[in-house]
Amino acid sequence: MRAAGVILAVVAALALQTTLARFVVRGTVAIDLVLVVVVYVALTSGPATGLLSGAIAGLVQDALSTGPILGIAGLAKTIVGFLAGVIGTQFIVSQPLPRFVVFFGATVAHAVVFMGLYTVLDRIHFGNPTAGVAAQATANALVGVVAFQVVELLPGAVERRRAAKTRLRR
Repeated sequence: MRAAGVILAVVAALALQTTLARFVVRGTVAIDLVLVVVVYVALTSGPATGLLSGAIAGLVQDALSTGPILGIAGLAKTIVGFLAGVIGTQFIVSQPLPRFVVFFGATVAHAVVFMGLYTVLDRIHFGNPTAGVAAQATANALVGVVAFQVVELLPGAVERRRAAKTRLRR
């Protein structure tokens, strides 16, 4: 059941990312929902699941993109998924601020690996992407923290609603 949830989350993120991509105005902050899902899965399930979800999500994202080299995003997301899983098992990442830091750092690490590989392979030169990476890291971190909060509140909301209905019947 857990694997089905991970696959469903990755597919939903891919579908939402590709659907929203045509509505985003050029020059605005790009949010990588697939990376957010990979980091979320890694933090909640550990390094092995983070590694596998990162590899699968990245390779599917590579296959759907028009990039010149297949596998760069897959490798970047694999590394980030594993590292986020290790951080999630070694440190207490249960509050919004530590989660924000992990999502921010994961986005920066993803950009370093992604852009670094393209630069080493002499395919694309990115110039000075510091502002863009910082904006994307901030946006990804905000989305990741909000996603954590929503997922943690949903089961409690259902239970509170049932309890309220029970109290009203008495």
